[in-house]
Amino acid sequence: MDLDDDLPPADAAAALRLIQDQRSATARRLDPDARLLYWPWGVAWLAGFGLFFLRFPPGDSELVPLPSWLPLTVLFVLLLAAAAVQAVASARAYGQVTGDSARRGRWYGCAWGLGSVSVYAGLGQITEYLPHDVAALLWSATAVGLTGALHMAGGAIWLNRDLFRLGVWISVINLVGAIAGPGWHALVVAVAGGGGILVAGALARRRQRLRQRR
Repeated sequence: MDLDDDLPPADAAAALRLIQDQRSATARRLDPDARLLYWPWGVAWLAGFGLFFLRFPPGDSELVPLPSWLPLTVLFVLLLAAAAVQAVASARAYGQVTGDSARRGRWYGCAWGLGSVSVYAGLGQITEYLPHDVAALLWSATAVGLTGALHMAGGAIWLNRDLFRLGVWISVINLVGAIAGPGWHALVVAVAGGGGILVAGALARRRQRLRQRR
């Protein structure tokens, strides 16, 4: 066994480098890759809502002959996959974190779960009385609007500008799509929403790397 490995650094510069290396390693361990938190959701929106637009575009004719059940099935599968990826990445990074941060995370997760279930339960009671295209718009606009609001809330809780700005962007494009009407909403959410989440993930990862190098 080499006893020299256990000795403290010989000078202040070496000690500072050691501290910085340990700090960077801790930051990487406690800060999951931002791409894992953003990109699966971006892909889900881009593919899922994109299929909705191709199968149920504005007007009466479909752009691509797809089974009517396919867009919703693909969207749900991709959303579940995105949630699983995010859960695993967050658990690995924050599993040992305790205190107020852990409590905020749990409560924020409860807000997502209970908020979604309560909203969708209410929608389920009224959409059967609406035309199919209007019901689809109501479901998607409400779901996207809830997502934008909760992203802004998360950004406010953790003072995370990236998350808050993404919530603002999602809310704005949801408003634009809802005003545009059935069919167009799916296109706006797929391109501007899914694409925006992918861009946000790339920018967040870039800033993350800069922080970890300090």
